[in-house]
Amino acid sequence: MGHTVPPLKDKSLFIEKAFVNGEFVDAASGEKFEVHDPSDGKLIGTCPEFSAADTEKAIEAAAAAFPSFRATLARERARMLRRWYQLMLDNLDDLATLITWENGKPLPDAKGEVNYAASFFEWFSEEAPRVYGDTIPASVPGNRIYTIREPVGVCGLITPWNFPAAMITRKIAPALAAGCTVVCKSPGETPFTANAIAELARRAGIPKGVVNIVTANKNTVQVGEILTTHPTIRKVSFTGSTGVGKLLMKQSSSTLKKVSFELGGNAPFIVFDDTPDLDGAVAAAIASKFRSSGQTCVCANRIYVQRGIYEAFAAKFTEKVKTFKLGPGFTPGVTHGPVIHGRAIEKVEQHVQDATSKGAKVLIGGQRASELGPNFYNPTVLINMTGDMRIASEETFGPVAGLFPFDTEEDVVRLANKAEVGLAGYFFTNDLKRAYRVAEALEVGMVGINTGIISDPALPFGGVKQSGFGREGSSWGIDEFLVTKAITIGGIANLKI
Repeated sequence: MGHTVPPLKDKSLFIEKAFVNGEFVDAASGEKFEVHDPSDGKLIGTCPEFSAADTEKAIEAAAAAFPSFRATLARERARMLRRWYQLMLDNLDDLATLITWENGKPLPDAKGEVNYAASFFEWFSEEAPRVYGDTIPASVPGNRIYTIREPVGVCGLITPWNFPAAMITRKIAPALAAGCTVVCKSPGETPFTANAIAELARRAGIPKGVVNIVTANKNTVQVGEILTTHPTIRKVSFTGSTGVGKLLMKQSSSTLKKVSFELGGNAPFIVFDDTPDLDGAVAAAIASKFRSSGQTCVCANRIYVQRGIYEAFAAKFTEKVKTFKLGPGFTPGVTHGPVIHGRAIEKVEQHVQDATSKGAKVLIGGQRASELGPNFYNPTVLINMTGDMRIASEETFGPVAGLFPFDTEEDVVRLANKAEVGLAGYFFTNDLKRAYRVAEALEVGMVGINTGIISDPALPFGGVKQSGFGREGSSWGIDEFLVTKAITIGGIANLKI
């Protein structure tokens, strides 16, 4: 089943190249990889298959640009980011079209992502002039200590396909605000959004070499290796799976890089029976679970509902899912699109089959929607979930909601914390003491109380345990790209005034 892709208002934003030293370029080999529309499998276009040697040229460009960029006034860097922010808003429709085309999410979701992505340029434009140091009383008489915070250097950024715009801006914005230059590896599934953002950087007056975007699909492993081992790169920021994060961390250790990793999640969403607004809890759980068809790292993955309200919650939840409209992202009225590719739909299918084979019951969905295309899976609700099912311990990354019953607060906190990862957790309650207790007991980096959506440029985004470390967004986000230099001045008591 095909679908009509709306034409771009500015056709020059569709770019089948990589971006190095202010120019759009091909790989030295001339090799390219294909990018396909997840809705119908049709070819969107091609991008250069960069090698390690091609990537090295981008690293050299970033290194050459660094001395003058770090010396640029913070206020001037702020203005560049502000211009870039405005250009993203000015081109919102085209950027959203590219996101829906290559990622598959419905167009209204894609527009929301462009606003969210742009907000990081706005936020960090405001943080750039506010990189403060300290003056510290010394214990040696006559000495003075003060600190300055400096950009860490050239940064290697590796981003995923599920938010083709926001995952890139959330890393590039603080890096530039801090005075760093970057080499960003865009996802092989969704390179065109990144290229359009790079073109807007050029229009915003960001100097050559400050932002470089490398593209690769088959060569992703060798590009990742050069970004994590090249001595010129001082910092690596990666968003993706825990398994890949462990490999990149190991590689980064060869040159002791500063690293921040935002890795997999397995978010618990807990509904206590004292919840005053069951409909509100259902709506929040739906928003958290099914956003981008369940392909976000902070999605509700395990939904725990206290036994007294379990049946009522399951019924209301299923009624909401019945209102979804599955289809290609450009079709008016569609609420949920395809998953990204064949491997993703196979994992979803395996998780559902595993759960049903162990006693789970399907209330709605439970199978592919092959009539729509190869990557469509019907939004699914499963009840009677138990801890031995794969959904209890693995991130599904698809449109499947498993509802687990629980008895006591103590039980559910123990179950929620059983995961190796700890990114986000959510719960609904009307008890203030419980709100504090459970928020502090959950082993996650971010908690949502009586809400299912926590993403915000002001939020320090990140996890604990095997969900990684470091924070993105917020005033903490720029810290990841800065190093502290301590300066001691001796004998100032003897200075002649």
